[in-house]
Amino acid sequence: MSREICADCEENHSWESRYFVNIVIAGYPPFKERKIGKGNVGLDIGTSTVAVSSLKKVALFNLAEPVKHLAREICLLQRKMDRSKRSTNPAHFLENGTIKKGKKTWTFSKRYQRLKAKLTELHRKQSDIRKWSHRTLANSLLAIGDTFYCETMNFKALQKRRKETEISEKTGKFKRKKRFGKTLGHRAPSMFLSILEEKVKRYNGYFRKVNTYTFKASQYCHIRNEYIKKPLSQRWHIAGEEIKVQRDLYSAFLLMNADDAGQQANRERCNITFEQFKTQHDQFIKTILGQKKLILNSGIVVST
Repeated sequence: MSREICADCEENHSWESRYFVNIVIAGYPPFKERKIGKGNVGLDIGTSTVAVSSLKKVALFNLAEPVKHLAREICLLQRKMDRSKRSTNPAHFLENGTIKKGKKTWTFSKRYQRLKAKLTELHRKQSDIRKWSHRTLANSLLAIGDTFYCETMNFKALQKRRKETEISEKTGKFKRKKRFGKTLGHRAPSMFLSILEEKVKRYNGYFRKVNTYTFKASQYCHIRNEYIKKPLSQRWHIAGEEIKVQRDLYSAFLLMNADDAGQQANRERCNITFEQFKTQHDQFIKTILGQKKLILNSGIVVST
């Protein structure tokens, strides 16, 4: 145990005792008897969601769903810190609100320092919740297959701001250069893939990354046997003439049926498994609409 003197109490010539206890538990943690499934699993990873397709399950998940509550609290706390910072350092800002150039000496109030300590604690909680959420989802996916296929993604490039400056035709104002930095920071899709890959290999499974540029899962249609480029805003794929499937789930289906080299989808295998995929796909969409669960960037409209 240790005794610590509170700084505020020391100024007032009063004392406050705080005690800390370190607990060490001997032995080994209980063994988790987790079994890996059989079969191929396709994963279409996005900035905030992951689509899964296998012969056992078709689903679309929000990554690190519990962090959204803390994300809002962090945002409000950062606003308070910014207002405090501006009120104690008015000479460091221009009339338009931007920071002046050059070397400066910043002054931070005690309120700002308390808010900063609280912000640090919220980031710590968010990190722990994010890891727990990723591990829980990864554990649930182990039961549906032992060979996982996923496209390679350059998440670092998605974090960067756009270089070119564009003007909106509707408003005449400059378009925002922000991309997916905040979303990637909260959802951490790259961390989820790392956790899943480590777990799959630990249980003697296979985790294969296919070539994004040759596979083109978001463009290929196995029924027409051609590549159809779609804008990012188009969230549904029309397979053939009338068959409508969710874009991310269909990409996961194509990845599930990747060839041995991981260069493209095996069309013959796609034709064999598509009917089962479509049945599971429609059941999942029906379940989501019944639960009124919002899946980010999916195009699935849930009525409130």
